[in-house]
Amino acid sequence: MKAAIRSIQRIINREAQNQLSVYKDKAALVRKRKLESWDGGQLQAESRRLQAEAKSGASLDELLVDAYALVCEAAKRTLGLQPYDVQIMAAIALHEGLLIEQHTGEGKTLSAVMPAYLNALTGKGVHVLTFNDYLAHRDAAWMGPVYRYLGLTVKSVQAGMSLPEKREAYNADITYVTAKETGFDYLRDTIAFDEADTVHRPFHYAIVDEADSLLLDEARVPLVIAGEPDSSKSEGIHFAEIARQLKQDKHYDFDESKRNVYLNEAGSAKAESLLGCGNLYDSHNSHLLTSLNCALHAETLLKKDIDYIVRDGKIELIDEYTGRVAENRYLPEGLQAALAAKEGLQSKGGGKILGTITFQHFISLYPKICGMTATAHASAMDFEDIYDLHVVQIPPNRPNIRTDHPHRIYTHKEAKLRALVQEISSVHATGRPILIGTSSVEESAILADALAVASVPCHVLNAKNDAEEAAIIAKAGEIGAVTVSTNMAGRGVDIRLGGGNPTQAEAVAKLGGLYVIGTQVNESVRIDDQLRGRSGRQGDPGASIFFISLEDELLLRFGIDKLVRAPRQNEALQEPGLHNKIAHIQRVAMAQNSHIRKELNSYSDMVEDQRQILYEERLGILKGEKPMSPSEQRVRLFYIDEFWADHLAYASYIREGIHLESLASRNPIDEFHTQITQAFEQIPAQINQETANMLARLGGSNDPAKWEELGLKSPASTRTFIINDHYIQNSRSSWNAGTVMAYYLRKFMRLILWPVHKLPKF
Repeated sequence: MKAAIRSIQRIINREAQNQLSVYKDKAALVRKRKLESWDGGQLQAESRRLQAEAKSGASLDELLVDAYALVCEAAKRTLGLQPYDVQIMAAIALHEGLLIEQHTGEGKTLSAVMPAYLNALTGKGVHVLTFNDYLAHRDAAWMGPVYRYLGLTVKSVQAGMSLPEKREAYNADITYVTAKETGFDYLRDTIAFDEADTVHRPFHYAIVDEADSLLLDEARVPLVIAGEPDSSKSEGIHFAEIARQLKQDKHYDFDESKRNVYLNEAGSAKAESLLGCGNLYDSHNSHLLTSLNCALHAETLLKKDIDYIVRDGKIELIDEYTGRVAENRYLPEGLQAALAAKEGLQSKGGGKILGTITFQHFISLYPKICGMTATAHASAMDFEDIYDLHVVQIPPNRPNIRTDHPHRIYTHKEAKLRALVQEISSVHATGRPILIGTSSVEESAILADALAVASVPCHVLNAKNDAEEAAIIAKAGEIGAVTVSTNMAGRGVDIRLGGGNPTQAEAVAKLGGLYVIGTQVNESVRIDDQLRGRSGRQGDPGASIFFISLEDELLLRFGIDKLVRAPRQNEALQEPGLHNKIAHIQRVAMAQNSHIRKELNSYSDMVEDQRQILYEERLGILKGEKPMSPSEQRVRLFYIDEFWADHLAYASYIREGIHLESLASRNPIDEFHTQITQAFEQIPAQINQETANMLARLGGSNDPAKWEELGLKSPASTRTFIINDHYIQNSRSSWNAGTVMAYYLRKFMRLILWPVHKLPKF
């Protein structure tokens, strides 16, 4: 088996080398196009020629060498940057629709300019999708002179822009925008009653920056547009108090990976006593059961300063991959309310959901996509399975000479913390800059306090002061700098030795370069690699090491205490096989997350197919492709939106308990598809019937005042947000008798509790 795997790997490596050889030869052709002697007018005339050929249907592949040579010369003249051969190779791969892995500091931003320019020659627009608003604005401003020198327009989109500003930005040849914001703008377009209120034109080509974060980590996350929330609610406080009175093992159990929590029989009895509700699993108590389950999840599984922070009287969720506040992100509504109640805060209802789409489905709307990141190879199979994107590793411009030390593993957290402080103190005494990557706000604060006691000054970068991140990161390579940060994914700022000062950079290099320390391994090896990659950029010296405790949450969750039985000690463990066990745990965690992604996608795929069917009809009406009067147009658009919103609510209702179908030996995903298909098939007839009824009431009136009077109006205001949809019950092993009973009652409850006029007519 091992021999076969090695043979396959050799074949893959040989194909990769052949591919890189082709790119290298084509990059040489770009280099041979000597344009140094051309004046600005000649370069711009050449750009106009390429535009004309592209718009007349010429193959972009045939224009690539000339286009890339133009960009290289324009970059040199406007920015003083001469692209390396490896950047040109990366740019060729991006045009071919591949996902490039290009090391930190190797110039992905400039690499993207070449394919963006080439594909924008058609006049159809290019989107460069970034991780945050800061990077969208920065990169558009930084690279803008190159595009403008060659006669193309470039804009960035920022959250909070007016509708005309956004439309202008999306009409530019190249638009830098976050994936989140462009997705929200798409959702807003899907509920517009007038084409003039839309901002997007047809999608063409997208270059996805930080592709692993956006295409994998965020892939399953639904973007949501909803009506304004209801008034504040406070009944969750009572359930939070009840949840605090329940005890682990006595009243509730966790699944084996501690992702979900369940009441046991004693817990159900205790809850029934505290609530005074009789049988908690009776159909009329379904809202109590749901609220209690949410309160228990919030109390036991969501940790303050790890999963969320409280700031300015509000709950702010922390992104598990970046360690920063996830802007405008919420848990599913019941869980979000329970979390607010846990912290004694008021919660607002979510408002009616009008539309939703996952990142994965949104990205798939682009006919052509490519991506770039510093860490892709570890998840190459996922990229191929989900997006049919193949990964190519671009070699660095200069060899990577960073030293990656083996993990130091300790039996308990206190020993690890002492060893960390000792290591940081001794290295800091030499003046060598140190970057420490922690897993949470809580851990970064504990370490910072311990360093203060040891008289080691440090800068702390975490979810509570993320606004200052660029300035803090820029100084992280200076002599004597100690920077404690949560995970570095998507930071978008390079750490230069000496903070960019050449003299100081030389001194730091003599000390060994930036020293990176991780305080825990992450579920994904990619996240570990992103931290390591902050050191050793562009051939700089550097080093990385991870300090690990057998009490770290990830290792405990996967049963390290059962695999390794070592007496508590202060020294690092020397057991030879321990590193392999930890690597195995990471592989299992990555496989679990991949499985969860696929399972969640299986639920959302069918809903997305249905959305596209209705949206195509809606778009045709909006563009006037069907001869209708204004009143007919308004009425039909209104009822398409109305019944789609009801369908989304019904799908969510079914989804809440569909995993229990497996108790009846049925596949939950198949059952979900069957039920929402049956429901969706009723929608056209319902739209037709309600449209006919309303048109009869209107009597042919095209008066907008009459429309308003009869309720045919768009929401007065909407809000957009992201739902963390991975809080899904996917365990089978720990269901108890109460849960089984709930399953059978829930089947009956659906017919009783769901509004009759919204049920499919079977």
